[in-house]
Amino acid sequence: MMGAFTKSFGSCGGYIAASEEIIQHLKHGCPAHLYATSMSPPAVQQAISAIKVVLGEDGSNRGAKKLARIRESSNYFRSELKKMGFVVLGDNDSPVMAIMLYDLAKLPAFSRACLRQNVAVVVVGYPATPVLLARARICISASHTREDLIKGLKVDFAGHQRSWWPCGSEMPPCRTREGKEDGLREAAER
Repeated sequence: MMGAFTKSFGSCGGYIAASEEIIQHLKHGCPAHLYATSMSPPAVQQAISAIKVVLGEDGSNRGAKKLARIRESSNYFRSELKKMGFVVLGDNDSPVMAIMLYDLAKLPAFSRACLRQNVAVVVVGYPATPVLLARARICISASHTREDLIKGLKVDFAGHQRSWWPCGSEMPPCRTREGKEDGLREAAER
């Protein structure tokens, strides 16, 4: 398992939890380990402090409240996007979700429409995704209010909801990175 201390912990760096054999292999062969510097003490302390807040070790329930707010906000935003007709990837309760846009050519227009209305999204297309699986990634935070979420949902999404798809609701097969042939719907549901 691996993760980052950036979004969730407001710091930098990350971690890898694996067997001793894998850790040793990474230590001896990973360019990032060989040529990069370690996390600075303030960045380490920021991550530790954030973890203590989440676990309640700071003597408060701020972490529990923030996690509940993130979970509620994420599920609300995800369900509203689905009602609008978007295919949304990501687990329920997760603050990170991907909106499937499919058409690589629509990424710049979608990104600009969001930026014009002060909504931050990260668009991801080929080569980071298969050609027909372009998407926009959204991250919900505990500081987002219901009004913020409603504003985000009001972005002019016109034309970005599969309107380009020439065959209606039927999605043709595509090759995934594993080389299997899947329909886009099945790939999007993973």
